[in-house]
Amino acid sequence: MSTVRVGVVGAGTIAGFHLAAYSKNPDVTIVAMCDTNTERASERAREFGATAVFSDYREMVASPDIDVVSVCTPNDTHADVAIAALEAGKSVLIEKPMTVSVAQAEAIVRAEAANPGFVQIGYVRRFSSNAVTLKTFIDAGDLGPIYYTKATFLRQAGNPGGWFSDRSIAGGGPLIDLGVHFIDMCLFLMDFPEVQSVSGYTFAGLGNRGNIRGLTRYMTADYDIAQNSVEDLAGALVRFTSGAVLLIDTSYSMHGRDTQFFEIYGEKGGATLEPALHITTELHDTIVELTPTIDSLSFDVDEGFQKEIDTFVRTAQGAGVPVAPAMHGLHMARILAAIYESATLGTEIRLEPLSSATLLN
Repeated sequence: MSTVRVGVVGAGTIAGFHLAAYSKNPDVTIVAMCDTNTERASERAREFGATAVFSDYREMVASPDIDVVSVCTPNDTHADVAIAALEAGKSVLIEKPMTVSVAQAEAIVRAEAANPGFVQIGYVRRFSSNAVTLKTFIDAGDLGPIYYTKATFLRQAGNPGGWFSDRSIAGGGPLIDLGVHFIDMCLFLMDFPEVQSVSGYTFAGLGNRGNIRGLTRYMTADYDIAQNSVEDLAGALVRFTSGAVLLIDTSYSMHGRDTQFFEIYGEKGGATLEPALHITTELHDTIVELTPTIDSLSFDVDEGFQKEIDTFVRTAQGAGVPVAPAMHGLHMARILAAIYESATLGTEIRLEPLSSATLLN
């Protein structure tokens, strides 16, 4: 496959990032747009040169003129769209989170295994230079065995509203929207260790904080100050069978400052990934601080999406293996479900080992 023909389902904000990156890849032709709002789909089609507009994703994925599909729809529809595309022989780039339930994630894993296409989940932060560089150091053993990861992604008034604030559609709040980035980063850097147990908590006392003035933030077109069924704040302690631990907290609403950091510690060295890449180690019985010389020491959204899309396109061309397959999404779905269950029950949740062989039989 020389030129990859793309169809995009969903014409909202995140689709704009996908389309912009596709448009800069010389091996891509943007063929079709699909959205239940055909006016919005038509606007995107005109903007990026797509020749076909659909209101039904089933019709779009059935088109022989499309090779791959980007799924940029609300979370609760990801599984239906992705499975339909896979069964139509397409490969699929699914925005995070892959699904809102473990059952949906398992269904996508089975669909990927049963069909010729592949899945890439939109874990965009994996592709930025800081993460790629840190992964190289960890894989080379420079940090030694990893035993502790600490991550925080807090917003003081960052609930986007609309479907993001509707648990029945989004599957949750900041944990499933923001927290997935750093949970995935932990799993990715540690090469997907088996999860042993999860202890989680959530709070929901503040709501979407639409009353806050003087603060520029992303809000959906259908923002409704009265609508909110997701948590304000969530956190968890995740234990892995290796003995390693992940400590994470994330929020949409809290009386505090916006804060974002990711730290990882090994027996030979540690590193800060966000807000900027920095490595601490020992040489000759001396603590040494290392700052890599790279284009971007922190996450660059444009770079991340471009490299994510370019990787997806190369894989569709047969030039690589899938980098974020459906099994990675299943790992995430199990952790998210366990955190929410633990928060509801007020107790630790232990997870059974995840076996792809058992799942696919």
